[in-house]
Formats: sequence, structure tokens, C-alpha cells
Amino acid sequence: MNHIADSLLKSYAELKCSIPVELDFQFDKNEIAELIDTLRNLLFPGYFGKHKIEDLLGKAQNLLNKYAAKATEEFLTKLPKIRASIATDVDAAYDGDPASMSKEEIIIAYPGLYAITVYRLAHELHLLKVPMLPRIMTEHAHSITGIDINPGANIGNSFFIDHGTGIVIGETVIIGEHVKIYQGVTLGALSTRGGQSLRGKKRHPTVEDNVTIYSNASVFGGNTVIGKGAVLGSSVFVTESVAPGTKLSEP
Repeated sequence: MNHIADSLLKSYAELKCSIPVELDFQFDKNEIAELIDTLRNLLFPGYFGKHKIEDLLGKAQNLLNKYAAKATEEFLTKLPKIRASIATDVDAAYDGDPASMSKEEIIIAYPGLYAITVYRLAHELHLLKVPMLPRIMTEHAHSITGIDINPGANIGNSFFIDHGTGIVIGETVIIGEHVKIYQGVTLGALSTRGGQSLRGKKRHPTVEDNVTIYSNASVFGGNTVIGKGAVLGSSVFVTESVAPGTKLSEP
């Protein structure tokens, strides 16, 4: 086994720029999943078990202090605002889906609402410039729901994801209010060949208020704007702006 150990040690030295050998701090994904569950209990009291709010806040504070100590208190003060946004998402799902039997069903069972909830929590941490934690949170939701929302995206109120599997929403996406998207939709960048030189630049589309995007539609580009009230049909491929009120479908 000594020769294997020597080979690995050599690899550690040679590839240390591509695969850092040690992290300054270890992230525990199980703890972060526990943090998400704790925060959801604070947002939806009684839905996922009976807990005292003081106990939940204490637990959330302890977990956040491990990963975001400087931002913990400020983040926790934002929970009522986050909850108000999520309430509009619940209403949008109930109003937009005739198959929904109740708002309780949406909160407990809908993967779209789970992904949006985790996104809204992670986005606030992102705005507070907390490193890594927001992305780990949204990737946890991605692994559970198949919905990939970057925490840097800017998403307005009353957002409804119907079905949801395979949705991708990129880092610099801007979404207005009362937007509805279906499974398989991609809001992406035209090209990432520029790599790190593109960091901080607007690479993903803007979707204005009251837009509906049907399944498997793809919208790309930082200069692409989907105007208010537009409807994009299934499987369209869009790389240019769409005027307000337009109904776009495959030829």
C-alpha cells in the first residue's frame, strides 16, 4: 500500500491548484439540510412537526453561526419578509393549478414550492455575501426536486413553478412578478466559453411580469428580455427579446 500512498501524495501536490487539498472550514451537508428543515419549520409552523418557535430559532442560530456567524442575526430578522414573499408563491400555486386541493397540500407536497422556499432563504444569505452556504442550500433542493435555481437569481413575488422537474434558472436571471413556468424550462447563458472572465456580467435573460413559459422552452442570453404578459410555447428556443404580449410557439 505504500506505493499507492506515495502516488496519492504526489497527486495532492501536483493538482493542488485544481483540487485544493484542505478547506479552511468543512461544510457538513447533513447539517445544512437540517438548517433548511429548521428554517422551513419557522416559515410554516406546525406543518412539519410541533415545535416551539424559541427552540427553532435557537437551533437555526446555532447552525447558522457555524457557517455565517457575521450574518446570522441580520438573516434571521429577514424571516418575516421571506415568509411574506413565500405566501404570494403559495397563492400563485393555488390560483394557477386547478389540480391543487388546498394551500396546505401545496406547502406539504409541491416540489416547486420547496425549491422556491429554499431559493428565497438562500438568496437572502447570498445578498448578505455569505460564501458557499447559499449554493449548497439550493443544490440540496436541486437534488430533491430536480429544480436548479441559482441563489443569485432575482425572482419577484407570486412565482409559480408547475411540475418543475428539469428547470434551470441561472445566476443573473431576473424574473418579475406573477410569472409561471413549467417543467424543463431553461433560463440560461448563451455561452460560458469565456469562463471566469464572465463573472459578474449579466449572462442570463430577464423575464418581466405576468409571463408564462411552457414546458421545455429555452431562453438564453443576458440581453434577452421576455416582455410583460408574453407566452412562450413548449420547446421554443429563444435568444432574442420578445415583445410584451407576444405569444410565441414553434413554427
